[in-house]
Amino acid sequence: MITGSIVALVTPMHADGSVDWAGLERLLDLHVQAGTSAIGAVGTTGESATLSVSEHCEVIRHCVDYLAGRLPVVAGTGSNSTWEAIDLTRAAAEAGAAACLLVTPYYNRPTQRGLYEHFKAVAAAVDVPQILYNVPGRTCVDMVNDTVVRLAELDNIIGIKDATGDLARGVDLIGRCGARIAIYSGDDPTAMELMLAGGRGNISVTANVAPGPMAELCRLAMAGDRAGAVAINEALTPLNKALFLEANPIPVKWALQHLGLVEEGIRLPLTPFDESFHEQVIAALEAAGI
Repeated sequence: MITGSIVALVTPMHADGSVDWAGLERLLDLHVQAGTSAIGAVGTTGESATLSVSEHCEVIRHCVDYLAGRLPVVAGTGSNSTWEAIDLTRAAAEAGAAACLLVTPYYNRPTQRGLYEHFKAVAAAVDVPQILYNVPGRTCVDMVNDTVVRLAELDNIIGIKDATGDLARGVDLIGRCGARIAIYSGDDPTAMELMLAGGRGNISVTANVAPGPMAELCRLAMAGDRAGAVAINEALTPLNKALFLEANPIPVKWALQHLGLVEEGIRLPLTPFDESFHEQVIAALEAAGI
C-alpha cells in the first residue's frame, strides 16, 4: 500500500502549451530526491481536463518509464464516461502504473447508485489497484460515505482521496472502512489532522513546491507525532492557502515557474496567474523556507 506524500504533479508545459517532457523529468527527479512517496500523474493539478487522450496516456507512460521503479505512479484515469474511464485505466495499467485514481463522474450528476455502479464497472474491467476520488467542489457530485463503504468491499479498490475538506467525514471513513482501504487526504489545509486520525497520506498540491517538508509532515503525522507535524504544518499553512488564490493549478504552476523549475505554460481555459497575487505566493514560499 502506498502511504505518505503523494504529489499531485503538475504537467509542465512550454509557453505554447505543448508538454515539456524535459521539465517533467526534472520534476520527477526532484521528488525522488526530496522523499516524496509517489507521483500522482495527470490528475486535476496535472491539467487532465485539457490534455488529449493520447497526451494523457503518454504522460503516464513517460512518468513510469523515466522513474523506472524509483517511485510508484498513481495515474489519474477518471472520466464522466464509464467507458472512457475503463479505457484510460486499462492504458495506465498497461503502462505500468502502480495504481489509478478515479474521480467521481463530473457534470452528469449521477445518483449514489450510479456512482457505485460506475466504480464497480471500472474495478471489474481492469485488474489494477484503484483509488476513489471525491471532490464535490470540482465535480458537483458528492459520493457519500455509505457508498464508499460499499465500494471498499471490492478487492481492487484500495483507497479514497477525500478532497471534501470535511475532517469529520474523513474520520468517519477511517472508522468505518480504514482497515480495508487507505483514506488519503486531498485537502492540504486539513491533511495533517486526517493523518493524525489514521489517514494514510496526502495527495498534495503543496508538495509540488515543498516536497521535502510535505514528506516529513506526512511521516510525522502518520507516526502520531503531533508536535513535530504541527511545527511543519504551521510553516506550510500560508502556502496551502496561497496556492488556491486562483483555480488550481494556476498558482502552483506560477510558483514553480518563479522557483525556476518549469517554464511559463498553461492551457486555456486556464490563464496565467494574476500579478496582483504574486507577492502573496512569494511571501508564503518564504514563510515555508523555500
